[in-house]
Amino acid sequence: MNKKLATLLPLLVLMGACSTYTTPRYAINADTNVALKAIGASNIAVGSFSGPVSFDNSCRAVGPLAPPDGMTHTAYLKKAIESELKVVGAHAASTPKIILSGVVNRLEFSSSRGIMGGSWDIDVTLNSSTGKSMVAAEHYEFESGFIGDTACKQTAEAYMPMVQNLIEKIVRSPEFMGLLQ
Repeated sequence: MNKKLATLLPLLVLMGACSTYTTPRYAINADTNVALKAIGASNIAVGSFSGPVSFDNSCRAVGPLAPPDGMTHTAYLKKAIESELKVVGAHAASTPKIILSGVVNRLEFSSSRGIMGGSWDIDVTLNSSTGKSMVAAEHYEFESGFIGDTACKQTAEAYMPMVQNLIEKIVRSPEFMGLLQ
C-alpha cells in the first residue's frame, strides 16, 4: 500500500500544480464611454469575430490563460465592444443600421518580457457592413513577476486593460467614424 502511495503522490502533486489563469470580466472604460457619446453613434450591432490563425494560451508550463465564462479571447473582445456600445445606448440587438465584425489577425503575450515584465500584443481588422474597414493594434506592457504562478495570474489579468486600450484607440480613431457612415 505504501509503495502505491509513494508512486501516486508525485503524480497527484503534478496534476494539482496546473492551474487556469482567468481574465476578469470586462469592465467599461470611462474614456471610451465619453468618446462614444461624443460621436453620437447609434443603431450598431456587433457581428462575428474570428480569431487569429494561431494563439498559444499556455503560460510558462504552469497552466493556460482563459477569459471567464468559457469564452475565447476573441469572443471576449467581441463582447467587450458590445458592452461599450450598450452602455451608451448605441447597440442595436435587432434591425441595426451598421454591423461591425472583426478579425483578430494577431494575438500574443509574454509573461517574461525582461525578467519581471509582461506584454500583450493584438492586431485587429474591424469591418463595417458599409464596406469600410480599419486596422487597430495595441501593445500593452505590465509587471508580471518572476515566479510562474504570479506571472501567469498577472498576465491573465492584464488582458482586460489591454482590450480596454484597444477599444478606446478604435473609437478615438478618425477611421472609426468612417465605419459608421
